[in-house]
Amino acid sequence: MRREPALNIPPVIVAVIAVLALVHAVRVYVLTDAQSNDVLWLFAFNPMRYGTGLLPAAELPGGWGADIWTFVTYAFLHASWVHFGVNAIWFLPFGSAVARRFGTLRFLAFFAVTAAVGAFAHLLAYSGQNAPVIGASAAISGTMAGAMRFVFQRGGPVSFWRTGRDADYRIPAEPLSRVVREPAVVVFLVVWFGINLLFGLGSIPMSGFGAGEVVAWQAHIGGFLAGLLLFSWFDPVTDFRQFDDGGATRH
Repeated sequence: MRREPALNIPPVIVAVIAVLALVHAVRVYVLTDAQSNDVLWLFAFNPMRYGTGLLPAAELPGGWGADIWTFVTYAFLHASWVHFGVNAIWFLPFGSAVARRFGTLRFLAFFAVTAAVGAFAHLLAYSGQNAPVIGASAAISGTMAGAMRFVFQRGGPVSFWRTGRDADYRIPAEPLSRVVREPAVVVFLVVWFGINLLFGLGSIPMSGFGAGEVVAWQAHIGGFLAGLLLFSWFDPVTDFRQFDDGGATRH
């Protein structure tokens, strides 16, 4: 089995972070305030575009096209350099683990789908309201959940039972019903959901994310659940134990 260096950052992760940084730099240093605001109207996700029936309702810049593409494009916008930096720090370890396992195309599809589900969760929470959301946090939450499906298990990248010197990112994933019983995973879930709920309840104030900004914790949870539950759709590893709680391999 081919082993990947533990500290080697996959090119797709470097590319995504570079694009996120470039987009924010252009908004901050190149565009005027009016132009930057136009970009937000065109590419941020805003539930005001939709009525309570989840169908396009408001005529906003971009029309029906933006009603579709903003489910993903909002993830490429950030409120501040601090916002971008925090996301990049979390994205590096978890995104790298999933990218090493999935490969470039599967990873980008996974990133887009978890971002879209995060936007949909935000839409359910703020249906019809003028509550725009930006940032890659939902997709990054999806990579956290995706990594959780394999990194903690025996022989995985952060397993205490790993044999050999290199991390095994291609270890067959266990069924979700088993994964969520692992002590390390339980602790991870409790801490992750606890922090997001505290943000949502306003118990932890945020600074540096821009005036008047709040944490879109519903989008985070939507992206996380998508990464956790849809992991098997993207996983290229050909052992099907992740689908079969009995542990048998099907061909």
